[in-house]
Order: sequence, then C-alpha cells, then structure tokens
Amino acid sequence: MGAEQEVHEAQDAQDAQDAHEARDVREVSDVRDVLDTIASGGAYANAKLAELFDRLEPVDVGVLTGTWQGGGFEHTSENAELLAKMRWYGKRFIDADHVEPLLCRDESGAVYSYEEMGLATLHEVVYRGKQSTAMVYDQLPVIDHFRRLTDDVLLGVMAKKGAPADFYFHLTRISAVPRP
Repeated sequence: MGAEQEVHEAQDAQDAQDAHEARDVREVSDVRDVLDTIASGGAYANAKLAELFDRLEPVDVGVLTGTWQGGGFEHTSENAELLAKMRWYGKRFIDADHVEPLLCRDESGAVYSYEEMGLATLHEVVYRGKQSTAMVYDQLPVIDHFRRLTDDVLLGVMAKKGAPADFYFHLTRISAVPRP
C-alpha cells in the first residue's frame, strides 16, 4: 500500500470518526431539549421527535417493569384531547403478559387502571428499522413503541391503525404512585 493511499484511508477514518462524534453531540443536545420540554410541560414538534426516536436505543421488557408517569408533547390532537379528558396519568408494566396501559386519575386525584379499553401485552417488534419492546393493546388497533431517552425516561410513539399521524408521548419511571 502506497503512502498516498494510507493518508487517504487515515483521512476517511478520521472523517467517519468526526461524523460519529457530531451525531453524538447532536443527539445529546436533542435529548436535553426533549427532557427540558418534558420538565416544562411544553410542546415539541412531531418531526423532530420522529428524527430523535429513530436515533435512540431500543428498550427491553426488563426496563419497562414498573409504573411510569406519562405526558404528551402536544395538546390539540384527538389523542391528546382524549387522554386529557380521561385524566391520563401513565402506564404500569407488571410483566410481559400484563400491562395496564391507561392509568388515570379519578376526581379525587387517586390513580386507577382504566380497563374499559382493555389491557395490553409486551412483544418484540421491529419498528422503523429497530427491534424493541412494544406494547400491544388487547382490544384496540394500537401499538406503543418505546425508545430510551435516559434510564428513567422513555420516548414513546403510539401507532394507531387508521390515524393520520403518530402520537408522541413520554414516560418517566416513578417509585410509588402518589396518593391524592
């Protein structure tokens, strides 16, 4: 191998490393922006969430076990309005075969499992090129897909058959369900 070829290969390797580092910096910045939005309760553009979702790491069943408080990134879609009307609180993952997908608050603020729309199960599903754990509703044409923002915060997307757009949401792990 000639010296000129070695220089080109070294430069190509350096360019690839620089591109990888730039993606990592952008991802950290985007994750920080989303976490700030979650903390503030603000809105975040679906297109940006979709782009970030595709770059995030998948999750497995073990990560999901427990109770998670949820929220949306927009408040005007049919899904957002329905969840607000239901007083959606979050989700509880007991195991792969038993998920309470709709934890809601009653008038006094107590959290309960809203089961009129059924329960759910967890399955490994390939979605947008990555295999990850997904929550499949038992009685609805809905699958929730998850990616990891941090160890305790997930980005989710609800894919609903026939819906004009995906609904992005977030889940934050909690240690205990608060009492009213």
